[in-house]
Amino acid sequence: MPHSQLPAKRPRLRSEQRLASGCALQKGQLTKRAIVDAALGLAAQIGLEGLSIGVLAEVTQMSKSGVFAHFGSREELQISVVREYYTRFSNEVFFPAMDEPRGLPRVRSLFANWMKRVAVEIQSGCIFISGAVEFDDRPGPVRDALATSVKTWLAALYRAVVQAKEEGQLGDDADEEQMAFEIHGLILALHYEARFLKNPNAIAHANKGFENILARYGRSVTEPLSRKSKLRSKE
Repeated sequence: MPHSQLPAKRPRLRSEQRLASGCALQKGQLTKRAIVDAALGLAAQIGLEGLSIGVLAEVTQMSKSGVFAHFGSREELQISVVREYYTRFSNEVFFPAMDEPRGLPRVRSLFANWMKRVAVEIQSGCIFISGAVEFDDRPGPVRDALATSVKTWLAALYRAVVQAKEEGQLGDDADEEQMAFEIHGLILALHYEARFLKNPNAIAHANKGFENILARYGRSVTEPLSRKSKLRSKE
């Protein structure tokens, strides 16, 4: 067939262009997710400060320019890791506990889920804790991302404790903020004792400490319900 008689190339339809664009976008998202996943594993071992575009390029077997294209800077990479860690933490610790009734059952579930995660992180490390050590005196976006994540989680824990008091399951004089503070302190002590000092009884001590907190702040059998708690129990 003479060249002049060759059929003209069919122009791509808009639907095909959208499909191709969507596939490219999905591939890019999957690649970025794989990079963040690798970075999260590394950060647990060597800290957020140990992350670099070069190290991740080597681990993921990508070019430095390929890794850089997904983040634009080392700082943005670190922030992405913090956000991913918080998402996984929430999915494992917070959301499952929301299936429990308001009050102490939910507080217990939050602590139990937290302990399960700590049992794993004793070996791998906790980014919230290591990140606090790395960025405690270094203002900036990474520190802000870390602090916001931790504060959001602690606010959720505090809210669960407040609800337990509203349900009449804690004493009227129970200090909700102090109780949440002590629960958080148990987790920090557990990490230090188990991961650094290799104390084999650290988990048992943390569980006992939690029960002691509940016993100390819980309502006495002979203590009458406050008027507010009575009204809530009737709802």
